[in-house]
Amino acid sequence: MTSPALDLDCVRAFLAIADLRSFTRAALSLHRTQSAVSMQMKRLERQLGVALLRRSKAGVDLTLAGERFVGDARRLVALNDETVGRLVEHNLDGHVRLGAMEDYGAYLIPPLLASFVSAYPNIRVEMETGLTYAMPDRLGEAYDVVVAMHPEGARDGEFLRSEQAVWAGSQTHGVEEREPLLVALHPPGCLFRKWAMERLDGAKRPWRLAFVTHSLAAAESIAAQGLAVTVAKAGTFPARLRPLGERDGVPSLPAAEIRLHRAKRLSRAGALLADHLAAGLSRPLPRTEAAP
Repeated sequence: MTSPALDLDCVRAFLAIADLRSFTRAALSLHRTQSAVSMQMKRLERQLGVALLRRSKAGVDLTLAGERFVGDARRLVALNDETVGRLVEHNLDGHVRLGAMEDYGAYLIPPLLASFVSAYPNIRVEMETGLTYAMPDRLGEAYDVVVAMHPEGARDGEFLRSEQAVWAGSQTHGVEEREPLLVALHPPGCLFRKWAMERLDGAKRPWRLAFVTHSLAAAESIAAQGLAVTVAKAGTFPARLRPLGERDGVPSLPAAEIRLHRAKRLSRAGALLADHLAAGLSRPLPRTEAAP
């Protein structure tokens, strides 16, 4: 025997009545006439072969069958809406400008972008990587979404994860033993540069800024060759470098927070990407090519 195909409009009408316990209020909420809602209920009860509602002077009550059907009705409607929503948004188009730190842009974000583009092939993502301290100030102007690094305790943006700053040196050269300590850092504005200088001065460790570069890869290469030490994130620590600590003669460094920022007038495409990145970057870090 073939089961009847339920009319979801009728199921929605039933849920409105079940929630409001009134045909009149249900009709108003659905923007239909009361007679139209009554006809929908008769059709639904005829399809199911059971009475779902019982009218009384006090209002409308659910029958035992109606009480049992409520949960299934909500799941039917939710599944329908989710399915239609996914199909509609799969064809959504748009352009999203994303800003992020270089290491996240190189190792952690690309797999998330791959899954995002697979789900929303018509959304174009333009990503810029670099120092992120000023990127949130340009939301709406230059960026729609920014994944930025902040000191611990920052309140702007949406918290994603903590990242420990770590000194990094050569696997084979003991450059950290030299006096003064040679360091390779980013230009002014970099949080790690500020912390490295402050902590070295606070520890009274003689040091010299030997290399300044915008490129994370260049700083890593310089450190790998034993020309200087640099600072990296524990979560994306380069496999070709060695983490250094106080026993190596370098002071401990603070932890940072990674936060996601959204433009105020964010498009639907931008909101989808922001939600996708927030979900992916909030999970435990996967092993990457940069991780030890």
